[in-house]
Amino acid sequence: MIAETTDAWHTARWQRELAEAITDPAELLERLRLPATLLPAARAAAAQFPLRAPRGFVARIEPGKPNDPLLRQILPLGIELDDQPGYGPDPVGDIAAMPHPGLLHKYQGRVLLTLTGACAVHCRYCFRRHFPYAEANPGRGHWPEVLDYIRADASIGEVIFSGGDPLLLTDARLHLLLTELEGIRHVRRLRIHTRVPVVLPSRLDARFCSLLGERRLPLVIVVHVNHARELSAEVVAALRPLRRAGITLLNQAVLLRGVNDSAAALTALSEALFDAGVLPYYLHALDRVQGARHFDVDQEVAIALVAALRRTLPGYLVPSLVREIAGAPHKEALTSAAGTDTFTA
Repeated sequence: MIAETTDAWHTARWQRELAEAITDPAELLERLRLPATLLPAARAAAAQFPLRAPRGFVARIEPGKPNDPLLRQILPLGIELDDQPGYGPDPVGDIAAMPHPGLLHKYQGRVLLTLTGACAVHCRYCFRRHFPYAEANPGRGHWPEVLDYIRADASIGEVIFSGGDPLLLTDARLHLLLTELEGIRHVRRLRIHTRVPVVLPSRLDARFCSLLGERRLPLVIVVHVNHARELSAEVVAALRPLRRAGITLLNQAVLLRGVNDSAAALTALSEALFDAGVLPYYLHALDRVQGARHFDVDQEVAIALVAALRRTLPGYLVPSLVREIAGAPHKEALTSAAGTDTFTA
C-alpha cells in the first residue's frame, strides 16, 4: 500500500508548482509584456471562469505576442461574456448520462469517472467549464455505488479517469482507485485523460511512474496537446518513463481557431507527438460550450485540414476528426463535405 506521506520532496515540488500557478490576469500580462488595455476584459472573463496557468507552461509563450497559440488557450477574453446562441453549459450531454454522481455512461463498453474538479490549467475552450463538480463527483461518499454499478454491468470493459484532471489526485488515492477497479474481473482496460503531463510534467516523478507501471490491467494515457510548442524538452523527458513502463500514450487535440487551424500547425503537432512517443488519436471539433465560440472552426475547413494531413503524413500520424453530440451513442467522425461516418471509439 502506498502511504500518503512518502516521497515528500517530489510531492511538494509538483504541489508547490501547482500552488504557484498564475491566477491574476495582471501578472500574466505583465510577465508576457502584453498591453494593459487587455486587463479589464481579462479580469471580467476570469471572474466567471478563473485564470490558472503553471509558470512552466507560461514560460513557453512568446512575450509580446497577444496571438501566441499557447497564450490564446489560457488568456481570458471579453468575448467569452458575449451572448452566444447555440453554445450552452453542457454541450455534450454529460449530466443526462450520469446514473450516479461523477459516473458517465454514454458509450457501450466503457464508463467515465469525473474524479475531481481540479485542473492544473484552465483552458478557455474547456467543455466542462460550467460543470457542477461539487454535485457530480464520485468522491469517497459515492465510490461504493460507483463500484457496484460497474460490477453489475459485465459489458463494461474499460474505465476512464477524467475530471478536472485525475492526475491531481495523490498517488495513494490513485493506487486505491486503480486497485479496486482491477478487482472487477470484466474490466479489461484502464484509461486516463489528462493535461497534467503537458502543463505540470514534474507530477510524473519516478514514484508515480512506478505506480502506473505495476498495474494488472493494460493502461492507456491520453494526453492533451494542441500545439507542437507545448511539447517542451521537460515534457518529452517526463513522458519517457511511461513508455518504458509499457503504457500506451495517445493524444487528443481540439481544433482551435488561432491555435492549430492550419495544415502546417497540425503537421508539426503530429510529428512532435511521434518524436515524443505519443500517437495522434483524436482531433476534436470544438464542443460548443458557452464562452468558447471564438475558438470554433468551420466544419468544412476542419475536414479540408485533415485531408491535407492525409496527403503528407503516414496514416498513423493523422488523428481522427470527430465531434461529440449530446445523447448520441458514439462520436461522429467527420470525413467528407458530403456527409459523416460514425464509430464507437
